Amino acid sequence: MKKSKAIVARNSRELAEALGLQPGDAVEMEVRSDLNDMIIKIVEKRGLTHAAVAELAKTSRTRVTAILNRNTHEVSTDLMLRILASLGYRAKIKFYPAA
Repeated sequence: MKKSKAIVARNSRELAEALGLQPGDAVEMEVRSDLNDMIIKIVEKRGLTHAAVAELAKTSRTRVTAILNRNTHEVSTDLMLRILASLGYRAKIKFYPAA
């Protein structure tokens, strides 16, 4: 059996490269990760239950639980933005030249 070699990725760009993805995929991963971080931070700070967040965002508790457990593979960016808005926040995207 062939042994696997561990790859260390220090940022989303390196992770995308290691996975054979396009640079745009790295940007999407970074934005989604930032959205996820903020949702978790707000929910924890307010002490909201998964059910309460789901009700506010008009989505299922299962989807909220996935987001709060950082399992966002099957969750759209649109839903993450809607949850953020239902918590009283808006996302602001900043544009700058890629390094």
